[in-house]
Amino acid sequence: MKKTLQAFLDVRRDELPLALLMFAYFFLVITTFWILKPLKKGLFIEFYDQGGFDLLGLAFSAPQAELLAKILNMVVAFAAVVVFTQLSHKLRRQQLTFVFAGFFITCCVLFSRWLITPGDLGIWSFYLFGDLYSTLMVATFFSFLNDSVTPDAAKRLYGLIGLGGVCGGVFGTSVVSANVSLLSDSAWLWVCSGITGLIAAVAWGAGRQVTPTETPMPSAAPAPRSGNAATEGARLVFSSRYLLSIVAIVGLYEVISTIIDFQFTFTVAHYLDGPEIGRHFALVFTITNWVSLFVQLFLTGFIMTRFGVAVALLVLPFVITMGSTAFLVFPLLWVGSMLSTADNGFSYSINQSAKEALYVPTSDAEKYRAKAFIDMFVQRFAKAIAVLISLGITFAVTDMSSLRYLSLVTLALLVVWIVAARYAGRQFANLEQSKD
Repeated sequence: MKKTLQAFLDVRRDELPLALLMFAYFFLVITTFWILKPLKKGLFIEFYDQGGFDLLGLAFSAPQAELLAKILNMVVAFAAVVVFTQLSHKLRRQQLTFVFAGFFITCCVLFSRWLITPGDLGIWSFYLFGDLYSTLMVATFFSFLNDSVTPDAAKRLYGLIGLGGVCGGVFGTSVVSANVSLLSDSAWLWVCSGITGLIAAVAWGAGRQVTPTETPMPSAAPAPRSGNAATEGARLVFSSRYLLSIVAIVGLYEVISTIIDFQFTFTVAHYLDGPEIGRHFALVFTITNWVSLFVQLFLTGFIMTRFGVAVALLVLPFVITMGSTAFLVFPLLWVGSMLSTADNGFSYSINQSAKEALYVPTSDAEKYRAKAFIDMFVQRFAKAIAVLISLGITFAVTDMSSLRYLSLVTLALLVVWIVAARYAGRQFANLEQSKD
């Protein structure tokens, strides 16, 4: 029984305290994200649902205004990169967590008063704040984690630690989001403040479990010359093929995920009507969260430990390839619905764990500053591009006969994704060997 358990969660006794603390850290961050997401989205849509939003003489509906907010997130993310990069020169691990936790606790308290009678500025600020929380806190968590373990430990521990985020998603969607109307918006923000304070406490405990290392990791890119914080991460990324392969994985996923989400939504709207649409969405999202939990619990640690990060990186593109091929041949309701499950069920479990492990055998500058540029700016930029693509798709696709052929675009992009993932996996193995 013990050997069977170790095949899925191979954690050594001396590693268990750090693993459990980081599990709790990730769980709390994702739970808070699922409190803020329905709050910010609900307030934004409700505020502009009746009168719409006017900009430069153009009238935008509430959903269209939200697309503008998603694009504006890219600007906020760039500012976050600059701040994160500057702070990472002097602060590491739990120290960064303390700074950002203090900032977000202060913001939650201020918004709890501001949103009692919000105006345009308050609504837009809170929407951007909600995304900024997840962007900065998740980036801070993984920078802390990647700076605290060895490549070998990452393959064994990331299954368990990543499970914390998956459980946070299941808990958030099943409990918190479902009961968000039980408390006022201000009360939920006080809850977020308390949880963020708890995150800081957990980070303090995790920091005490990390043994300071004097030997730096080998660098995947030459150290950039001195420059400003706005471009340091970008220069690190563009001087390394390894980091560029991670950029390709991140960016291509955002575009492919957008196409899949459109196919899923269009398919449901085509086959179902009225309340059946909402019930079907709820059922699919529930299935997706449980699939993600199953994958993280039984597959992530097993695959990363037994077959390595290179194989784990290929699981998500392989599953999406099968799903998109099936939808191309059989554009049916549940085939289209399982596209969403294939995407999100494997993305936030094994793919995230494998992708984050890629940063472990890199230098401190790459762990903090290059990773911040990728996670905050590149990802948001890719999301903005994906939003523009989704708008174009809405005009190009008008029926199910044309919708199925979007899978050809997905399959073409998947070829590039697989090439990038194979390269990143090989380079990870090389860096791991050089560390040993």
